[in-house]
Amino acid sequence: MARRHVVAVDIGGTETKAALVSGTSESVAAEKHARRATPGELAPLLDVIAELVDELGNASEHEIDAVGIVAPGIVDEANGIGVYTTNLPWSQFPFSAVMTERLGVPVAFGHDVRAAGLAECRMGAARDLRNAVIMPIGTGIAGALLLDGRIYSGEGFAGEIGHVNVGHGVPCACGQIGCVETVASSAAIARRYTARTGTPVKGAAEVALRVRDGEQDAVAVWHEAVDALARGILVLATLLGPEAVVLGGGLALAGDLLVDPLRERLDGLIAFQRRPELRLAALGDEAGFLGAALLAIDTLEA
Repeated sequence: MARRHVVAVDIGGTETKAALVSGTSESVAAEKHARRATPGELAPLLDVIAELVDELGNASEHEIDAVGIVAPGIVDEANGIGVYTTNLPWSQFPFSAVMTERLGVPVAFGHDVRAAGLAECRMGAARDLRNAVIMPIGTGIAGALLLDGRIYSGEGFAGEIGHVNVGHGVPCACGQIGCVETVASSAAIARRYTARTGTPVKGAAEVALRVRDGEQDAVAVWHEAVDALARGILVLATLLGPEAVVLGGGLALAGDLLVDPLRERLDGLIAFQRRPELRLAALGDEAGFLGAALLAIDTLEA
């Protein structure tokens, strides 16, 4: 199996991360990293991507074989198109075609969560599974659906578990009410704690520390988040019957503080459904660009 050298780019709402990655379609490793602030307009963003590829390519002892780019929102991987995203500056933009012409190497474009799921499936916490959901919990919540050994995209629309209505009645920025991520994302936990107490916190990690100390307001916000996550996972269990749900993203760093009450709440909700094992992701915040690298290598191997 040929060893490839690629640049992987993970576009985020505030920061775009990139890495020089080498490996095969089964396993890759990052060798060098770079990052830039994500511009608010498309043309400067494309410039930033090109700069990152040049910087990391020049740092490599090898020719760059391909580039993998991943982003949030609705993504048509098959055609390399960024269909729609709420907070970033594109709609129906042909990333693969435009960046392949600009960079002079094959460019794969994919969804950040599905790419992270692909990495966890090939070299992480889901390696032994054929049916699973890999669910990063960060600013938002989405899931990569592993069905019968393949990541399922639904033409770019599958996996938006963060926008399932679990009945809490809180409005979501998406226009719906009751969405899982409105109370259970890392950003929501911090926001809701601050709204409840008047005490600003930098993120869910600070709330987690207060939960460990037994602070009543922190515990209440945490339990609301756990309940919403459990109800979302129940929907996944009912529809898909996964062997496991792999929890990633910033909130998963809480470890047992998240998993133990989530397991207990899920046990209280499960009736006839297959009870999915709860696992913690293995690849941390590298999963997105490792998955982007795998997409790039897959393009070369196709």
